[in-house]
Amino acid sequence: MVHVYNCHPFASQHIVAAEQEPGLVCCGGGALFVVSAGGCKIEAYELQREGCPLICRFSSMGSVLSLRHSAVGDYLVTIEEKNKATYLRAYTNWRYQAAEKTRVGVRLLGHLLRGSSFRGAPKEQMEIIEIPLFEPPLCMACCSLTGDLLVGCAKSLVVFSLKRQTLSEQLSVLDFERVLILHIQGWSPSQVAFCAGYIALQTELEVLVVKLTPRQKSSPAAEEHALLPEDIMTETSIDEDAEMTKDGFSPLHAQEDFFLFPKHQEMLGNEAQECGVSLVLEWTGMEAESRGDMSPVYFALSRRFAPDFFQGCSVEETRLHSLQLHPMFTGGEPTCMFVFFSLPNTGYMYSLKNTVELVSTYQYPEKTHQAVLSDQFLYIITRNALQCFTVRCSAVAARVDDPYIDTTMKACPPITMEVCALRIQLFIGLKVLCQDGNQIVLLTAADVDSKEDTERTARRNTSRKTSVCKPTEPADSGHGWNLYVITSVSTLQLYREIVEYSKRYEQSSPSSQSCVHLLSEGHLLLRTALLLQDCESAERAQLQQAFQESCAHLGDRFSRFDKKDCHLALPYYKMSGLTVTDVIKRNMSMSSVSTGYGKGFIFFLKHSLYEETMEELSKDMADKVLEIFSVAEPAQLPHVVSSPSMLNADPDCAVTYLRQLEACGAPSITPSLCMASLALRKGDLHSYRQQMDRHAEMLQVYGFIEEPKLLLHGRGKAVLPTILSQHLHDTQEGLLVAAVVALHENSKIRLEEADLFFQELCKDGVEAASSPQLLVDFWEALLVASSHESIIQELLFRLTSIYIDRITRRDHSGVKALKTAEDLVSVHTFLACFSTF
Repeated sequence: MVHVYNCHPFASQHIVAAEQEPGLVCCGGGALFVVSAGGCKIEAYELQREGCPLICRFSSMGSVLSLRHSAVGDYLVTIEEKNKATYLRAYTNWRYQAAEKTRVGVRLLGHLLRGSSFRGAPKEQMEIIEIPLFEPPLCMACCSLTGDLLVGCAKSLVVFSLKRQTLSEQLSVLDFERVLILHIQGWSPSQVAFCAGYIALQTELEVLVVKLTPRQKSSPAAEEHALLPEDIMTETSIDEDAEMTKDGFSPLHAQEDFFLFPKHQEMLGNEAQECGVSLVLEWTGMEAESRGDMSPVYFALSRRFAPDFFQGCSVEETRLHSLQLHPMFTGGEPTCMFVFFSLPNTGYMYSLKNTVELVSTYQYPEKTHQAVLSDQFLYIITRNALQCFTVRCSAVAARVDDPYIDTTMKACPPITMEVCALRIQLFIGLKVLCQDGNQIVLLTAADVDSKEDTERTARRNTSRKTSVCKPTEPADSGHGWNLYVITSVSTLQLYREIVEYSKRYEQSSPSSQSCVHLLSEGHLLLRTALLLQDCESAERAQLQQAFQESCAHLGDRFSRFDKKDCHLALPYYKMSGLTVTDVIKRNMSMSSVSTGYGKGFIFFLKHSLYEETMEELSKDMADKVLEIFSVAEPAQLPHVVSSPSMLNADPDCAVTYLRQLEACGAPSITPSLCMASLALRKGDLHSYRQQMDRHAEMLQVYGFIEEPKLLLHGRGKAVLPTILSQHLHDTQEGLLVAAVVALHENSKIRLEEADLFFQELCKDGVEAASSPQLLVDFWEALLVASSHESIIQELLFRLTSIYIDRITRRDHSGVKALKTAEDLVSVHTFLACFSTF
């Protein structure tokens, strides 16, 4: 299902003043390339400047059938036809034509790299590189990371490596070297894509993605065996492959009176090796040896479609289009890789890194002609509409890059969240779509014979629930075509619009999921923008601030949830940068004790108090927290009262709530210890003694196991004794040692933390030794109670060192052991009661 909203991702549009009707259009590197309808004239326009001024124009050597631009190397590669022959050519240094330097050099692939001398001083000029092939080229693709070139032919794929040859200190030229040929059986690709070692192939009804990966180096015999073609082939034989049609599946054929129809098929990961396609590698060129450790050992994806012949559909009506490999960066290398391809009515986006999985499925309202995937959006064109869909690239990248995503620390909207259409913009006669950065280029050509159909489509689209702009009429009545350049709005502007849009949903239907959906879409837009590497520092600061704001909005929504997703309030609030006090105030303005607080807010507050990482609350805020938990979750009051963040809470108010808890029949050990601690905080020793005398020491140890924060605060390097542990140090050392031993044996405290605890507790004593006697008493008691061999060995070493030191010094002044040797033996039974609590 695709949600439809009416946002405005497009900021402006203007018309490119092209002189002749375009036949082909592509863009890249901040430039728009237009091939005239005649096919032999190429014009380049500057996309980033207002009005898209002309950069240069130059002639091709033949009629251009296909055109691609590589940002790496800034070159154009074309498939051209001349005299009924097909050629592959690359145009480099084309920008020199802007300075009216008409000098053009034509040379063969690798001419300069094969030792030919360059006579005379090198001169700046545009160069046309002839790239010879054994078969006529059908399609091509450029790697966006390396600039390498992949060419698809009828029976093979050819990889050319991009090189730069230095001619002088001021001048260098580009060149290519053929490095790899992949012989493919049973395929004739209509489109190819190439990026970071991934190769995607597409026929009319089938898609295959393979990855060139390093071979596992083992013995020489194993390495030789790994290069054999039969190991690369799948179970389908070459003869069976030869029977396949160029569509990539077996044709309809008769077996007596039965017809066999092809079926839909999806193979992911290792299963794709059984797709029935064989690949045989042939390394060529000077880099054959250095790249010989690469093999297509990984078939990432195989997806086969079949037309529904029973519904009258043909192959032409269900033909795949818009194959694309799209990398997502979180550093120098692509963290994620996506492949996108589309049927006329449905688009598919898969993630290829780590596990291969279907990320999103796009259902189009009309038959599409073309689609382009970017970091933030998917753009598609139908006959009369440009549509903008959201994507899940950043959600996948976040989970690959950050191990703390989907924990109590961080969160991200799920990959499986339904996509939405942000905008439907009407045009007349859309033919071509391409995209570069934040610029979208459209070629329209109105068909005068179908004007009535166009008007009918426009009326139907206008009647939809979402408001759309009126069809854009051609500016010049002299011709029926136009080139539009549409600029996308900034991420911050679109995010703010989405937030305002979500507020309207919240007001009209507070329980609607559309509000959370929209906020999640805005969150992903900001996350994507932050992942982009070309973000300037000032803009990045604004994006980071908006990102924290989006986390706060999502935290507010999930804090009011009573469903299973309410726990997401915790990580989103943590990512927002808000203090706990800020979060409490935000939820107080949305709810109250009388109307009730959401489970998400209670979940956040409870975990924040338990983690001991929140700030110390003021008296008013601490009392408010007590009031909230007395109504929402009274059983949590002992843990809340014991939190170091609640030290400013009113002791009398806390005792009142604890007594109410006891009156409800709750276990009284931990509440009694909490009330004893509160009495010490007030200096009321009488009340303290009353609470402590209610239970035997053994039961009190159980209470400390249930709530360790009664004795100590903090973890790791800072372990601070509480007022109750300080009082027990002065009055009941045996109970204190037994309680800490029980905490250790129940994994509530580590040995190092216990050492810090006793060191801090005894730092004001008269002992000069580095190990206070109470700490030694703890080691001795733990030695008797522990069953962990590693702990016993560590304690034996420590105690032996202490005993030797004391014997050597023969000075026992100020040293008063808690237990004698006989006592330590008899106390084993008492301590063992708590080792498996």
